[in-house]
Amino acid sequence: MKEELSKLSPKLTFVGGMMGGLLVMFAIGFFILLGIVMNGSSVDAENYEADLAGNAKPTQVAKAPTAPPSVGNTKIALAEITSDDHIRGNVDAPITIVEFSDSECPFCKRFHDSMLEVMDGYGDQVRWVYKHAPLDSLHRKARKEAEAMECASELGGNDGFWKYADRLYEITPSNDGLNIAELPKIAEYVGLNVGKFENCLESGKYADKVQSDLNEATAAGLRGTPYSVIITEDGQTIPVSGAYPFGQLKAMIDPLLK
Repeated sequence: MKEELSKLSPKLTFVGGMMGGLLVMFAIGFFILLGIVMNGSSVDAENYEADLAGNAKPTQVAKAPTAPPSVGNTKIALAEITSDDHIRGNVDAPITIVEFSDSECPFCKRFHDSMLEVMDGYGDQVRWVYKHAPLDSLHRKARKEAEAMECASELGGNDGFWKYADRLYEITPSNDGLNIAELPKIAEYVGLNVGKFENCLESGKYADKVQSDLNEATAAGLRGTPYSVIITEDGQTIPVSGAYPFGQLKAMIDPLLK
């Protein structure tokens, strides 16, 4: 009996060792896989939060260009600019900047300030055309705010539109942070008839106009906001994607005026 047990012991030891080794390998593999999954989840969460804060990559602040963007070889399709558009500055200016904007986009808020500097700095040489591009998947309130700007235009003309837009961009915290109850207050602030403004906004009469602007933006190459197109006097087009500060916009505009 002792001889039989001694013969079996090495086999049992070998099998036991193999099983122990496999258990260790499975344990190591499990913890490695768990680490990968947990790490991947945290990265995705960080990217998601970053996208919410920055409105995804196309809306990030543009990096400083090494040289001003060149005039595009392919003409960007835009609707003809008419007196019905929201135009700031000299209507006959040699340089036109058409901006497609989302009023709850934080980079659009920043770009609005940049464009105010452009208008102050270039006088009659630049005209600014504002169009709506609410990104519903990111900012649920932007579309109604766009309609509010159109109601301001109806009641106060072109001047009323720009006063309302300036005030809206001034006070909104961005990323759907503006209380919808502020929209009539902005109307009152800029001198509009609040009752008529509220009736206009509740009617939804400018929903199609806002959607039409967004459709135009998409056809023109919009991938995020703000998205602008510089148009030269001879009709050439330059796409500008991102919230460029005044200095970088100046570097684009100056060569076009020579």
